[in-house]
Amino acid sequence: MQNRKKDKIINDPIYGFVKLDKGIITDLIDHPYFQRLRKISQLGLSYLVYPGAHHTRFHHAIGCMFLMNKAINQIRDKGHEITEAEAEALKIAILLHDIGHGPFSHALEHSIASNVSHEQLSSLFMQRLNEQFEGKLSLAIKIFNGKYPKQFLHQLVSSQLDMDRLDYLKRDSFFSGVTEGNIGTERIINMLDVVNDNLVVEEKGIYSIEKFLIARRLMYWQVYLHKTVISAENMLKKVLQRAKDLITAGKEVYAPASLSVFLNNYYTLNDFDTNPELLNYFAELDDFDIYASLKYWKNNPDFVLSSLSDMILNRKLLKIKIQNTIFNTSEIENELEKIQQQFNISKQEARYFVFSDKVSNSTYNNEKANINILMKNGDIIDITAASDHFNIEALNKTVNKYFLCYPKLK
Repeated sequence: MQNRKKDKIINDPIYGFVKLDKGIITDLIDHPYFQRLRKISQLGLSYLVYPGAHHTRFHHAIGCMFLMNKAINQIRDKGHEITEAEAEALKIAILLHDIGHGPFSHALEHSIASNVSHEQLSSLFMQRLNEQFEGKLSLAIKIFNGKYPKQFLHQLVSSQLDMDRLDYLKRDSFFSGVTEGNIGTERIINMLDVVNDNLVVEEKGIYSIEKFLIARRLMYWQVYLHKTVISAENMLKKVLQRAKDLITAGKEVYAPASLSVFLNNYYTLNDFDTNPELLNYFAELDDFDIYASLKYWKNNPDFVLSSLSDMILNRKLLKIKIQNTIFNTSEIENELEKIQQQFNISKQEARYFVFSDKVSNSTYNNEKANINILMKNGDIIDITAASDHFNIEALNKTVNKYFLCYPKLK
């Protein structure tokens, strides 16, 4: 009797049963690089505000692949050719699009390595995996980088209406409990079509796209850029910076081996290119390395390192003010003086507890790319022109908000 290998099934809380294709897809999911995503939080420290937001990049990647499979079938049903090789490459590209995320995802994006984005690291991981899998990812890498002739395939992976955004809005809404982010992914995918090698949405899908854009804006201000999340994640950046500064000054600071490599150096993208071993160290990093370090650091003799670590672990977060204009230097200086006197520390040390910066949110940018609507008469127009709900200036405007973090003194 022939031994038949069964398809793998994952039970996803959003979509139900998700079938995983045998072969390269399941081999990639089983790879240590991908399994690491189980230990990378999707929403950084957002769980300190929304206790249910403990989902991971692993969840998200599987969800994106599920939606990609639906999009492939839908576009084929509209009469457009997507070969089996292209379909597999699309699923690989979306499965691995976030594989370069480090601990706590966006929260520490540029803190582990200097100015190296997760997209750049994802590309490096995909190249490494392509070597290990003897070139089977070559087509996926071309699509991922936008170098494949069929541009609409890249748009499914990365655009203003890609499978990544469709999944993370719905998933983050579900786990955070913020219902405003719940979008109609099924309807949006059913409305997809391709015209002149570009992804378009049929006119009857306009209202679903309107809701998608509104949901994205609300999720940014209510979840991703919630003021308490901003405080917590900036504290996490500060505590890593303090550990690095102490090590640079010759002080002994414990850290797991993989994290220690990055705390002892300021690596750039060029270093990853010239030193292949660096990617292996990065592949060992996850949220648990940071948690373990914080537990050690809260007992460190350095006041700044120990205090910040304890504050994060026990949710004694810095207070935060947010406003539409830059904070006055005098207000910042006043808070710095207060903490210097309260804890008898230097001004340089006080800057780890008192700091100001800005956050930005842009709902839609039609200069970078468009969400195109296919009208019933055959015209293709941008969503801002097709909708009677939006005006171009409001949608395209980047909203900047400025924040000031400072301790709550007794």
